[in-house]
Amino acid sequence: MLHRSGSGDPAVVFLPGAGLVGLDFLNLQQQMAELTTSVLYDRAGTGWSERTDLPRSAVEVAGELRDLLRAAGVPAPYLLVAHSLGAFYARRFAQLFPGEVAGLLLLDPGHEDISDHMPAEAAELNEQMKLDPEQMPELTDEQLEASRSALAQIYAEWPDSVREPLVEHHLLEWRTGIQETANFESELYDELRQGGELPDVPLIVVTAMGRNPYWAKFASGDVERRMHDGLRDLHAAIAASVPRGEQRVLDDAQHQYIHIEHPDAVLHAIRDLLDEAGTS
Repeated sequence: MLHRSGSGDPAVVFLPGAGLVGLDFLNLQQQMAELTTSVLYDRAGTGWSERTDLPRSAVEVAGELRDLLRAAGVPAPYLLVAHSLGAFYARRFAQLFPGEVAGLLLLDPGHEDISDHMPAEAAELNEQMKLDPEQMPELTDEQLEASRSALAQIYAEWPDSVREPLVEHHLLEWRTGIQETANFESELYDELRQGGELPDVPLIVVTAMGRNPYWAKFASGDVERRMHDGLRDLHAAIAASVPRGEQRVLDDAQHQYIHIEHPDAVLHAIRDLLDEAGTS
């Protein structure tokens, strides 16, 4: 699935995080279409794209995205706006096709060196937080209704024709995000480590320092604070790894919905990268 609006270059391409789909970024995609070509899509195995076995390697996802953009007639170079898991795929795209990347915006990204920046307790917590989607029960009617109401509020500004199917999709396909991240330690981390350096393009890393509800289920307040400190340091290191890298910290942003809670900050970062890359 690919949705394209606007005209001009470089094209802005949104890569959703695990558990999210292209339409989750419709609020940003529509506004960026006023400035340049703006593209959102669903990876194979997610959203409204064809089913496939999950998880997948980053080289598969990056190659698939390149083929899709070419088939849709969206010329390179691209400004890749990537959230969480999507940042792995955006970085792999940049490693493989450096001449086709105009810039990178990484929204609270994951990284293969995250354990080096986490407190000692995080390793044990990581094991506790691992989930087997096949062993998890179906949501109860009460859970479904509560989630439906919460999601309807989150996507309140989306058009009715998009909001309703998007909410139902998330209620039905909630296991997808867990499935996509199952190969972090077995494959994805090493793939990125061995993939080479990032190209010399403008890069902004946005760090969400707001309370993480999922971490809070497993970690004390002190440990969670130190985990956030480690994440901030990791993102600073990512920004420092390229000549034109920058970190921006949002103290009250939550990881999952950083682009919905703080759209202006994300749009500002995209515009800054477009200015640096040069938009026609």
